[in-house]
Amino acid sequence: MEIIVTGRKMTISDALREYVEDKIGNSVKVFNISPMRAEVVLRKERNPANPRPAIAEVTIHTKGHIIRTEESEEDMYAAIDVASAKVERQLRKYKTKVVDKKLRSQRLADALPEELVTGSDVREEYLEDLDSVVRVKELVLDALSEEEALIQLDLLGHDFYVYKNSDNGLVNVMYRRRDGSYGIIKPRD
Repeated sequence: MEIIVTGRKMTISDALREYVEDKIGNSVKVFNISPMRAEVVLRKERNPANPRPAIAEVTIHTKGHIIRTEESEEDMYAAIDVASAKVERQLRKYKTKVVDKKLRSQRLADALPEELVTGSDVREEYLEDLDSVVRVKELVLDALSEEEALIQLDLLGHDFYVYKNSDNGLVNVMYRRRDGSYGIIKPRD
């Protein structure tokens, strides 16, 4: 694996370069994803009011994905430690979501019923469906007002609620926005 260490408006000592290569290399080598390249940029803020002037940016390029973190601490070595730990967490998340998905689909293919294994077209279609749709849920749409739908959304603790609008009989979706407010998706007439 290639690790590129650069400094912005600061020189990188050999000891600091070795420390970065050791910490980032140890965080990354566990995952054995190739090709992988890491770029580490170190810089110090010159503002004396900043309590954490040492900044370590780590960008990892792997198989079409980019994993990036930026951490600031009082000391450059501490910033590198925190950034390497965060990169390791993000790589673990990447590996479980993206890389292990292929292994799970292969295990599911091995566990398929015999009639699906014999027809390769049906088997591929079945596996594609398994990768995209995890659960199918059927429900009876109740005729509710917007206020009643909002109450149901809060009671269930979900991020959205599908209901039939009692005013016009159309299907609406009430959803919780990131800022904590609510929105409604309505079909056009």
